Amino acid sequence: MPRKKPFSNKQKKKQLQVKREKKRGENGSSHSSRNASVERGPGRDRQSDTSDSETTDIRRINHQPGTGDGRYDPNKFRLHFEKESKEEVERRKKIAREKILKQVAEKELEIDMNQIYPEEKGLNFPRRPSWHYNMQREELLRKEEKSFLEYLQALHSKNPPGTLSHFEHNLETWRQLWRVMEMSDVILLIVDIRYPVLQFPPALYHYITGELKKYIILVLNKVDLCPSPLVLAWKHYMTKQFPHLHCVCFTSHPGQPYTTLLQKKRIRKKVGWNGGGPIHIMRACQEITAGRVDLSSWEKKIKRDAVAMRTEGDQADDGVESVLMEHNSDIGMEMNSPTQELYKDGVLTLGCIGFPNVGKSSVLNSLVGRKVVSVSRTPGHTKYFQTYYLTPTVKLCDCPGLVFPSQVDKQLQILAGIYPVSQLQEPYSSVGYLCERTNFLPVLKLTHPDHSPETPHDSSTQDWTAWDVCEAWAEKRGYKTAKAARNDVYRAANSLLRLAIDGRICLCLQPPGYTESKDEWESHPDLAEISALQGRTDEEREREDDEDESSSELEEDDRDADDDEDADGDDEDDTVKADRKGLTLNMFSVLGENECA
Repeated sequence: MPRKKPFSNKQKKKQLQVKREKKRGENGSSHSSRNASVERGPGRDRQSDTSDSETTDIRRINHQPGTGDGRYDPNKFRLHFEKESKEEVERRKKIAREKILKQVAEKELEIDMNQIYPEEKGLNFPRRPSWHYNMQREELLRKEEKSFLEYLQALHSKNPPGTLSHFEHNLETWRQLWRVMEMSDVILLIVDIRYPVLQFPPALYHYITGELKKYIILVLNKVDLCPSPLVLAWKHYMTKQFPHLHCVCFTSHPGQPYTTLLQKKRIRKKVGWNGGGPIHIMRACQEITAGRVDLSSWEKKIKRDAVAMRTEGDQADDGVESVLMEHNSDIGMEMNSPTQELYKDGVLTLGCIGFPNVGKSSVLNSLVGRKVVSVSRTPGHTKYFQTYYLTPTVKLCDCPGLVFPSQVDKQLQILAGIYPVSQLQEPYSSVGYLCERTNFLPVLKLTHPDHSPETPHDSSTQDWTAWDVCEAWAEKRGYKTAKAARNDVYRAANSLLRLAIDGRICLCLQPPGYTESKDEWESHPDLAEISALQGRTDEEREREDDEDESSSELEEDDRDADDDEDADGDDEDDTVKADRKGLTLNMFSVLGENECA
């Protein structure tokens, strides 16, 4: 009888997990049995990803504990991305260790829409199949599942393995998109101004304007993170490419810059908030509805919110009229009429859709005038479909974010925030992508890991790899592994990526031809309007152009709480009061850091 092999508790746990998945019928028709555990870096003992089956090709992200009352499943709309092979992850890790970083030319930051969504590759999105009211619910669900599988097969047939970016494989999330597009009269497509071409699928635009005969308002969000001329250039580029598009700029933090790289929260400056973002969306809706809906109550609400903001300095609940909120059940939404009449009963329905982490919830909170939706840098934070009545004639629909298929570099996708940083298997290549396109050395003020204390230090003359950057940042911030006390490069890489996602290390893409016409955009007559929306004065804008953006006071950063340590919390809308004179250092937060939680 052969000798039994050792069988660890970890292997037993995996075996029981696979057995449970098979019993529930969730393992599906898998084609491989690749290990889904998060890769272990040198000197790093990280936990395995046990959120999904070990025998599937799809990785389910952002597992949430159940509520216990059975009202809804918090994991129903969690992100589903295709797994990457272990070999691919190791290959990128090797490149991050060996490839010398070289600054790319500014021209390389210019990206055209056709580079991301080439027409010949069939980068469409799944459509809801036709149905009628005589169909049973189960029959409709089966038809939708069949149509979705056919869509995936057609997509993969035109795009070889490895050419597609991360995109949503969760049918439940696509169903929410279908419901929102059917229920809404006007679609608010929200994108991050730093990466607008990544988050604006042309197929979605043509479907809404062509087949549904509805209007789209493109909301260029987070304009406070980009230079004013670049914001203006992107706005003109998008309206030129898509003539039926209504394009508005938006920010939830006007005049609230980060004064240091690792600042916990933004300090609110005493500037008069005039509701610039919401008023621009309201005016676009007035132009679209052409008097068929009475929006006067919405305009009055925006003015009242602006007055309350100037007097109290924050979004206060006192004195603000209540906003009716509804949670829509799936059964109630599945049989919505596909030919719903526009502006039914004199009510304008706005549907908010977009990629994860573009700020949909922040836009909705700004429109409502107070915090009604929790916000987070974690992709997929919105868990279910909700509706809010701004006024008796204006209704908002919030939808979970989802990622459309494209051919964008996956490293750029990660920097755009569509993938939870804490669950990345290999973050180092994304750090290298960021460093090659930003002036990272003066910003981070790093010391090369191979630097000798006896020799003069000049980091700009030394060769850097992505691994070197992560190791130097770990040394600077004091990130050490628990067992061997070595530099924790994995934690440092996650920290750098969070700084990029939050806009502290800012990478901004540019429209085609921006480099040659930069002087024209800097003297454009509409530039003052963008600067006013950003909350910047002419003197501040001139100083930003003259000064190096790297002149953050990093020597004082150790006194600030690590915002990158805050495990994707809900504090994006919170601000520090302007009259607060000093910062209090919580020693427990310093000694009890747990960034990767």
